[in-house]
Amino acid sequence: MSRQTGGGPLLILAAILSLSVLVACDIGSQGTGGGQPDAPPQSVDTTTQQPAANGGSPAETAPQRPVVAETLPYAEVEEELVYGHFVFPADMVDPLPGVIVIHEWWGLNDDVRAMANRIAAEGYVVLAVDLFAGRSADSPADARALMVRVVESPDLAEENIRQAYQFLVESGQAPRIGVLGWDFGGGWALNTAILFADDLDAAVIFYGPVTDDAERLAPLNVPILGLFGARDRGIPVATVRGFEQTLESLGKNVEIEIYPDAAHAFANPASANFNESVAGQAWTRALEFLDRHLSVAVD
Repeated sequence: MSRQTGGGPLLILAAILSLSVLVACDIGSQGTGGGQPDAPPQSVDTTTQQPAANGGSPAETAPQRPVVAETLPYAEVEEELVYGHFVFPADMVDPLPGVIVIHEWWGLNDDVRAMANRIAAEGYVVLAVDLFAGRSADSPADARALMVRVVESPDLAEENIRQAYQFLVESGQAPRIGVLGWDFGGGWALNTAILFADDLDAAVIFYGPVTDDAERLAPLNVPILGLFGARDRGIPVATVRGFEQTLESLGKNVEIEIYPDAAHAFANPASANFNESVAGQAWTRALEFLDRHLSVAVD
């Protein structure tokens, strides 16, 4: 992708900061906005049997061009402001497509922020959301506890993501919006596509839990890219193929890639299952997919 965006990041950031203050003040009094479902759908189960290991640093790969990043309030859930990592290219002038980034079960940590920066450097405004209320985990036990809270109260996560979408539309002024997530966040990328069945423009699922429930997937009109490992014991190939076949039978736009030599968390540098070659292939595939579905034609 090569988007010419010009200059003036400080003016843009100042405008977004001021808008975020208005959002923070007014967010609790607004509805969810037009084009959204009247009632939240049942969420895809976002638990897995082989969660990724914490640590490691995607930040070791620097963004290809400078970006501007800020921690901003984008939502209010249960009367508490929710802060996310908002980032965009430093040479941005005109509005760019947006991407919602959803973290693994470790929470919104530095690794996720680094990945959000890399995506933004490709020519997007990116909001890495926080589904764990400002918490992150350093151990599997803590991570599981945080994840269970979301699984037990999916309506709160759904409201969080609804407001994240509205933040990119209103404050980020994104003309098109996609979502990308890994593992736990991959399952929530699918949930986001279900929440915005007619409004979201692309969804990328890195080895996240999926479903073959035709009733739940039928309303979906969002292009889906799923990236999985054939050796993933938590999300077996049969489950992925069932998801793919159901979407295809419903006439949906779906692309599934199952890498023969990859296990769960193949894209996480800290995981024992990290596969650098496959991770690079999958990253390129994800960027090409986002570019194809989010690029805005210039008159």
